[in-house]
Amino acid sequence: MMRSAVVVSMKTSQPVQQAQERRMDSPASPALQRQVASLYQAESRRVLATLIRLLGDFDLAEEALQDAFIAAMEQWPRDGIPEQPRAWLVSTGRFKAIDTLRRRARFDASQEEIARRLEKDVPPPGEEEELEDDRLRLIFTCCHPALPADARVALTLREVCDLTTEEIASAYLVATPTMAQRIVRAKNKIRQAGIPYQVPERQELNERLDSVLQVVYLVFNEGYFASSGDNLTRPDLSREAIRLGALLVELLPESEARGLLALMLLVEARRPARLDHQGDLILLADQDRSLWDQDLIQQGTALVERALGEGRFGAYTLQAAIAAVHGEAASAGQTDWPQIVGLYDVLLRTSPSPVIELNRAVAVAMRDGWEAGLKLVDELLADGQLDGYLPARAARADLLRRLGHHQEALRVYQEALTLSRQGAERRLLEKRVAELSSVIPSSL
Repeated sequence: MMRSAVVVSMKTSQPVQQAQERRMDSPASPALQRQVASLYQAESRRVLATLIRLLGDFDLAEEALQDAFIAAMEQWPRDGIPEQPRAWLVSTGRFKAIDTLRRRARFDASQEEIARRLEKDVPPPGEEEELEDDRLRLIFTCCHPALPADARVALTLREVCDLTTEEIASAYLVATPTMAQRIVRAKNKIRQAGIPYQVPERQELNERLDSVLQVVYLVFNEGYFASSGDNLTRPDLSREAIRLGALLVELLPESEARGLLALMLLVEARRPARLDHQGDLILLADQDRSLWDQDLIQQGTALVERALGEGRFGAYTLQAAIAAVHGEAASAGQTDWPQIVGLYDVLLRTSPSPVIELNRAVAVAMRDGWEAGLKLVDELLADGQLDGYLPARAARADLLRRLGHHQEALRVYQEALTLSRQGAERRLLEKRVAELSSVIPSSL
């Protein structure tokens, strides 16, 4: 499980430590060190985004960012904190990058030409609006559809969220060198393909925004229900996704961005009730809803109501509306299942998908009875589109169990077990298998 607070603490200490190692004449006081650490946490991603725009190179910008904070630790004890520290860091980082290129020019003459160009292209003073826009540009660049989906996720977590390569690798259960190569390849693709560092024009925005929202949702889902491993959840990943979603709504207030943020907040509200004291999974119908976070539910509901009212909503907003209906119900039995089925009908017209059809089938089972739901699930499985999809097998097994078809339910649960790579999920399936195995002999 990742600990982003620890990452921030480690990174904020790097400029302090490196500056002190140079044995400065005016070492920073503890109070100034705390101020710089706080500034790093609050502003480093904004500064980095602007440096990437000015320098045109991810790695050079990252090095310049660190150099700028080291310079701050060296100069601010003597000169005081500047009136506009963010602008000072951008300007200092840019000059540090030019110095770096000139040092490299001793071995590669092309670097001198780049340095001269950067020195000539002086950014105008007071570009606060540009600094804000740069964060949005960085998100769209990292999530460009020309990049593979896994690379978009990795690059966004690294450059926008400031997570280390080691932590991203740990979250997705791959080796650190593998994740590092993935990030390097993505940066090379951006450079070689000339992917523009910009927010797309209005006519291209919907297509590109879909890619950004998809990346944010993938990050959230991996944090809320990990695809594999012993831990069911990785809360820090979900928090990063929500932070990204809030940033998108702040910088680009589109309805579907609001819808996605609403969806994540409403689902995140259930986290306290999802696991028992042993860390085992508790299904939605069995959760203690008094543990749900009512503040998140209220925030999410307000966002989804606004998105629906704007009339330009899509799949994320509709899913958020479904989550809001769950959020207002005191129990599974008191849920407005007809409304949920109706919302799934609209969602299917908007975004047809066998997975959405499966979710609708479960809602139909709650509205019309287990037999009605089982019929729909069987039709979906017979169609072949959900072969190998564990939730479809688990849903069928659960409906068979509720109908008293224990032998068949046991067989399907065992099939589902062969598909599971998630520890908490496996334990729930194993529990169902054990329960059914204990009652089958007496029913024969």
